[in-house]
Amino acid sequence: MDGAQEPHNREAFRQALVNTLERRLFYIPSFKIYRGVAGLYDYGPPGCSVKSNVLAFWRQHFVLEENMLEVDCPCVTPEVVLKASGHVDKFTDLMVKDEKTGTCYRADHLVKDYCKDKLEKDTSLSEEKVAELRHVLAVLDDLSSEELGAKIKGYGITAPDTKNALSDPYPFNLMFQTSIGPSGVSPGYMRPETAQGIFVNFRDLYYYNGNKLPFAAAQIGQAFRNEISPRQGLLRVREFTLAEIEHFVDPDDKSHPKFADVAKLDFSMFPREDQVSGRQARRIPIGEAVSQGIVNNETLGYFIGRVYLFLTQLGIHKDRLRFRQHLANEMAHYAADCWDAEIECSYGWIECVGIADRSAYDLRAHSKLVITPVKKELGLAFKGSQKMVVEALEAMGEKEAMDLKATLEVKGEAEFHVCTLDKVVTIKKSMVSISKEKKKEHQRVFTPSVIEPSFGIGRIIYCLYEHSFYTRASKDGDEQLNVFGFPPQVAPIKCTVFPLVQNQQLEEVAKQIARSLTASGISYKIDITGTSIGKRYARTDELGVPFAITVDSTSSVTVRERDSKQQIRVNVDEVASVVKEVTDGVSTWGDVQWRYPTHSS
Repeated sequence: MDGAQEPHNREAFRQALVNTLERRLFYIPSFKIYRGVAGLYDYGPPGCSVKSNVLAFWRQHFVLEENMLEVDCPCVTPEVVLKASGHVDKFTDLMVKDEKTGTCYRADHLVKDYCKDKLEKDTSLSEEKVAELRHVLAVLDDLSSEELGAKIKGYGITAPDTKNALSDPYPFNLMFQTSIGPSGVSPGYMRPETAQGIFVNFRDLYYYNGNKLPFAAAQIGQAFRNEISPRQGLLRVREFTLAEIEHFVDPDDKSHPKFADVAKLDFSMFPREDQVSGRQARRIPIGEAVSQGIVNNETLGYFIGRVYLFLTQLGIHKDRLRFRQHLANEMAHYAADCWDAEIECSYGWIECVGIADRSAYDLRAHSKLVITPVKKELGLAFKGSQKMVVEALEAMGEKEAMDLKATLEVKGEAEFHVCTLDKVVTIKKSMVSISKEKKKEHQRVFTPSVIEPSFGIGRIIYCLYEHSFYTRASKDGDEQLNVFGFPPQVAPIKCTVFPLVQNQQLEEVAKQIARSLTASGISYKIDITGTSIGKRYARTDELGVPFAITVDSTSSVTVRERDSKQQIRVNVDEVASVVKEVTDGVSTWGDVQWRYPTHSS
């Protein structure tokens, strides 16, 4: 799909794409035999392969290239961790309710839909009204609950399904709550991001890295957000895969030794000032953006450049990718500066990667407090109840712990409520040590800053589907055929093997080639049905398979490239290595065309 399209064309394109994705089992709604659950999807075989290939390329492009430390942490997270990080109090979206049915909607989505609908369909709007609606869309994420409520009332926005009046907007925490263990007294959450698992392990990772900065840790894993009203397919879901990097750096030196490698990259950027003043995104070299202070520092700029390269090499169109700076009120509670890589698709501009300078927020939040129960003293005092007292002490929040410390310092003992025992016990000063931790680096005390690129893998994959999908006429021109133009490294299956006709000799050659492909680590699909070769090509083009090997003799075969439909002739014993060379990115299709004779069908 190329360029911007009219609304009706966008919807027709999207419907054709989604029908193809679901019919060919790239993904389908989860639990659909039980009518499904909004915001949950299953990946089928080709979808799993595309996802696996995207993640493999992510590891190669970031983890291997930057020598990062990869970790894998649990999805279930104790409340105390997310309380310290600020998520329990601040990880919210503004919600409104249908005052009669109780159905919930995201307030900003209703205002966005209203503005877009008016701009697209109401031809009688004055220039002033058009400018106003565009300004609201530009600053939507910057509006407070009161301002959003005023817009909803002022525009007469009602519940989409019933047209009933809506409540005032109010915050809704997006985390799924659970309890850890059978007693129900140890609250937890399904993690809303993978980052906290890295932050709480910072000391161990720092030690593993030889007590040296800077270094980066990475994690790929599931995250969970209880979206108010999931919609837009894979773009807004309740369980999704995140790939996150935490790059720890000295706050006084955010230069990057490899910044020169990306400094000349020139791509579309949308700084905060341009958004607020109603200007359009513009092309800025990343080196210039850093030197002018548009981007805060070299390390943040370096990762913006690397994200640009990752997405475009994956198959995202350069002219439909931009980097947008967060508005002041839009910034996450932990961020000092943040840029989103936004990809244009039929739904508009979609945030797919967030690149944030989290400053030192998370490490300060997790490293301020050290609670060390003295188990020997607690064991003597509480005998069999010792374990529950220890757990209660370790689960204290910072305010409660510092209040207890102050009381112990003054009085030598303090009363302390233990939930699991459902009683108040007396804690003596000798039973627990509570302190704030400091970290020294060459005698200079500081908390490292964190640069965090966070990738929504499902969103990137959906945008890749849109950017790769197109239709073309069949050979006789009587129908339109679907094609996914995936780059070879992303394609779910790298090649197909077709005997031209049903013939035992040709089928044996096809099986021999299949064995060579397996030995070379190349995914393939073999089709020995008697269907016409044109229909077999069309079937695999619709899966995005870049190469088709047609076995028409026992000594040589033809290799067809999906997008150009051009063919070359290659010896049977060479064909696996030729396909591997191109799918691994060692050579291009153009390179191998020069080396082998062209075949005309």
